Amino acid sequence: MIQGTLHPITQYLRRVIAIFKTMSFEILDSPEVVSEKHNFNDLLIPAHHPARSLHDTFWLIDGRLPRTQTSAHQIPAMCNRKPPVRFLIPGRVFRNEATDATHETTFHQLEGFVIDTTVSFAHLKGTLTEFIHKLYGADASVRFVPGYFPFVEPGLEVFMQIKGSWLEIGGAGMIHPGVLKNMGVDPEHFQGYAFGMGIERLVMLLHGIDDVRLFYSGNLRFLKQFKR
Repeated sequence: MIQGTLHPITQYLRRVIAIFKTMSFEILDSPEVVSEKHNFNDLLIPAHHPARSLHDTFWLIDGRLPRTQTSAHQIPAMCNRKPPVRFLIPGRVFRNEATDATHETTFHQLEGFVIDTTVSFAHLKGTLTEFIHKLYGADASVRFVPGYFPFVEPGLEVFMQIKGSWLEIGGAGMIHPGVLKNMGVDPEHFQGYAFGMGIERLVMLLHGIDDVRLFYSGNLRFLKQFKR
């Protein structure tokens, strides 16, 4: 009898979610189609902002879009909630770009954010370091370097050392006061941090896979390696 198995991205998405649950994050479901306001404007990325060039976008005829980032759900997540919160929002995102070994038109992201009265940069770095050690092992080396993202201030890029090379696995930072205001949160009383990572990138690093397109190729020889 032929037995099926979960796709490797589904397997590792469940694994990542389980790790963040042990860190007291609440997991949120979210729609794949969002408004321009939530995907860009509320995150301080207006129409002519240079950062929009990093998000080649599919547009629907009604003006909405398949989300380019799971950050699009930061403001909706806070509509009926008040701090303190610890949210994780996993999901598929879409980019209107050419495919190659490191780029696909669709892939999976996870967006995490925490808002409280005493949240600091040290908490952000500690959270990400703990997650990486739980996923890759306590010997995994982590490095944080300054980075720019419009919706965080300051921002940083997260790198991990794999076989002697430092590879980027995500971005993060302290939530910009303007974004907190768009959430209905007073930045004079609350701070927050946010982070985002690509699930495919995490799996590729874990298994030494060098072409993201393999995940969606339908190649059974490749997929059977992940059978459980």
